Amino acid sequence: MLDTIFNHRSIRKYKDTPVSEKDLQEILEAGTRASTTGNMQIYSIVVTQDEEMKKQLAPTHFNQPMATQAPVVLTFCADINRFNKWCEARNAEPGYDNFLWFTNAVIDAMLVAQNCCVAAEDKGMGICYLGTTTYTADKIIEILELPKGVIPITTVVVGYPDETPGLTDRLPLEGVVHYEKYKDYSNEDIDRIYAEKEALESTKALLKENNKESLAQIFTDNRYKKVDNLHFSKVFFDVLKKQGFFNQ
Repeated sequence: MLDTIFNHRSIRKYKDTPVSEKDLQEILEAGTRASTTGNMQIYSIVVTQDEEMKKQLAPTHFNQPMATQAPVVLTFCADINRFNKWCEARNAEPGYDNFLWFTNAVIDAMLVAQNCCVAAEDKGMGICYLGTTTYTADKIIEILELPKGVIPITTVVVGYPDETPGLTDRLPLEGVVHYEKYKDYSNEDIDRIYAEKEALESTKALLKENNKESLAQIFTDNRYKKVDNLHFSKVFFDVLKKQGFFNQ
């Protein structure tokens, strides 16, 4: 299992080999074995395999080819709807339509998603998280007919790889791990922690291609611009309120 984890790669090209029903069920079952708040399982997984449904979802993921090329698309949702209905049917008053329980449901959904990903990779498949899910949550809700109390949090495509990309670089442990107490970063710490990433040939190519002086500017000016962040943040917050979160 450690080999599977240490060799994780995001796969963006897939063969047309289908995922067997047995493998899919085991992947989903592995997902449900993840830790969950109070054993409440306040999440849902929507499995998309139908080609027409994948085509409907494709624009919500900015028409990235893998969204239709991969044989399985899994949409992981924070879901207080099912638990609320169970409580109400058992003469118990739920109080989960608030920020705390939105956060709990998001954590649950992401833990399940990661379990599914590790299980799929352990079976020799590839996966890729689609970060577009929260950007277009309103449209995904409409397509998947998600009721009030359910919000899409992340999407994962699953299938057999048709590429073998290299391992993605990661910051050294000292950059992300703090012992006993959080130790804030000095300028010298930042320089040391990011030195290897900034020295990569791929980084140099990016800077030349985009005419930027630092890798940080690629993120702030190209990939995740403030104007886009503010726009999509407002859209997502409005969707959360419409779906019944943040009422308290």
